[in-house]
Amino acid sequence: MSDTVFRFSFRAGVDLTEVEATLHLAIVAAEGLFGEARVRMEVAYHVDAPHCVILIDGRTGAGDAVVRVFTAFITREFGEDSFQVRRTSQPINPRATTTPTAPTAGAAT
Repeated sequence: MSDTVFRFSFRAGVDLTEVEATLHLAIVAAEGLFGEARVRMEVAYHVDAPHCVILIDGRTGAGDAVVRVFTAFITREFGEDSFQVRRTSQPINPRATTTPTAPTAGAAT
């Protein structure tokens, strides 16, 4: 398990709404591995649309799986040059974080 939050920064022109939909699919994939309840308890993310950034908490097993699946998905969907990812100690505001249970769930802001 990682002891960190992952900061995904997207270049201009990348549709962050589509990126977030891809994140929701990664969360559903993690539910297949860990179960819905565990993913709901362990996975947190935050979308900072004005800065084209998504933060994902990768400190738990389920969170780490979401980070890995999400990275694979966005690399294939948007291209490896469309984003940068780095580890950060930047906290995720829990009041602004949502873990959806389906790809159509509401956005985290």
